Amino acid sequence: MYDISEKLSSASKASVDTLVNMANTAFGGMERLAALNLNAARTLMEDGAARTRALLEVKDVKSLVSLQSMMAQPGLQKATVYSRSVCRIAADTQEALSEVVEGQVSEFSQSASQALDEAAKRAPPGSDLGVNAMRSALAAAGSAYDSMIKASKQVAEMAEATLAVASVANSSRKPV
Repeated sequence: MYDISEKLSSASKASVDTLVNMANTAFGGMERLAALNLNAARTLMEDGAARTRALLEVKDVKSLVSLQSMMAQPGLQKATVYSRSVCRIAADTQEALSEVVEGQVSEFSQSASQALDEAAKRAPPGSDLGVNAMRSALAAAGSAYDSMIKASKQVAEMAEATLAVASVANSSRKPV
């Protein structure tokens, strides 16, 4: 006999495990982002203090212009590195979450297919049309999910490529 309560119980346990895994992955990404932000804040404060000291030592306009041009380039480079780090953290977290979701979708597809097979065995004659419609819907959902995953990976790759181009542009830029 087909024991539905046992299957529901194991599906529920698997769902809880998946949610905990996803939450841990998300928290890991947030911890990395928080650490990056704390380090950026510390660096910003230290740089601000160093710039203030340097400004206080300026004696003439020529020194001020020279100091200003020397200060501009490191700030751009640090902003680019920070942006790249944020994107890397986001991409890593998204990739880890995608792996979990892909596993869940794969398990769901397999379970749904098995359930359809079981239902087809027990279905009254003439219900093949309904079972085939469900199989088609399941296949369409799987195809849509695959397309969505490919699109999100392309967006992440484009964002990384854009940051790489911006980084090269900023590193080749000469101080004012």
